[in-house]
Amino acid sequence: MATIASAGIRFFILLTMSLTLWTVSASGQQAETVNADDPLEKKQDKKDDGGTKEIGAPQGSLSEPAKETSTEASKSMSAAVSKKPQFIPNYKVNLIPRTVSAEHPSEPQQAPGDDAQELAKKLANPLATMISFPIQYNFDHGMGPRGDGTRSTFNIQPVVPFALNEKWNLISRTIVPVIHQHDITGPGEGQTGLGDVVQSLFFSPNKAEPFIWGVGPAILVPTATNKVLGARQLGFGPTVVVLKQQKGLTIGTLWNHIWRVAGGDGRPNVNSDFIQPFIAYGTKSAWTFSLNTESSYDWTGKAWSVPIHLTVAKLLRFGKQPVQFTGGLRCWAASPAGGPQDCGLRLVVTPLFPKK
Repeated sequence: MATIASAGIRFFILLTMSLTLWTVSASGQQAETVNADDPLEKKQDKKDDGGTKEIGAPQGSLSEPAKETSTEASKSMSAAVSKKPQFIPNYKVNLIPRTVSAEHPSEPQQAPGDDAQELAKKLANPLATMISFPIQYNFDHGMGPRGDGTRSTFNIQPVVPFALNEKWNLISRTIVPVIHQHDITGPGEGQTGLGDVVQSLFFSPNKAEPFIWGVGPAILVPTATNKVLGARQLGFGPTVVVLKQQKGLTIGTLWNHIWRVAGGDGRPNVNSDFIQPFIAYGTKSAWTFSLNTESSYDWTGKAWSVPIHLTVAKLLRFGKQPVQFTGGLRCWAASPAGGPQDCGLRLVVTPLFPKK
């Protein structure tokens, strides 16, 4: 079991590092950098040629009235202005603030709505109008007929919002599971492949008070590459999410019910409820502490599956790219016969792509 968990964690870390490097590289290509030919730097390095070409130097303005005075006054004035005044600053450089200069877009001021605390708050909201790409790793053990089976699941969960009009949004949430399991179907047997995809679509109003809510369809797509990794049935049903955000606190519930529509090949029909109550608290330093359960009830098999998750997350920036890292425990309060036991592990890396 420890070997499987270690291998899964190593793979997750490598995947996280690769994804982070990719996002940082993509962000770097979009940002302009200051090079050796920066016109502002040229202005700073430009020397005063004899004090006659410097912007703001008084020589030109003093020489004209000097010609209209007496010869002695003219000579005296000429002598006075022949020396370069040392007190005149280089105004054309010093009065340009680099952080807001149009010549330095690589050093922008941070937008008020894009700070880390605000992004972390949006991540706690399943209906936030922000593109994110979570990759979640779950490790479970104590499975199978002998209780020594293990399972590693990578859930790829892109969230993409669409603006339908000024009043309504459509939020697409997809879960694509990639599974590796061992000693579950039998001693020495293992399976690796794609599981069934769950696609949820939420229609949500732009402004909803006092609660944020969304409703739409949930679709079970039979994409499993191995018969033991999926139900091999097309399923369909409603899904609803309701939540409240106040200051740093987020409380809400997500629910769906999916029935079999087609397929199955004699297997038990899909008829299940999924309920996910959640609570999260975010700090000003972009830490998020969360507690939730992703419970499901199989009406055909009359069995509950109740994993409880206690996680801690931190949002960081790599250049301009925000990424949230999450880790925590995944403990089973109930599971069907042969299901997971005790506590497992959950790790998540979530690149964010907020609107610019």
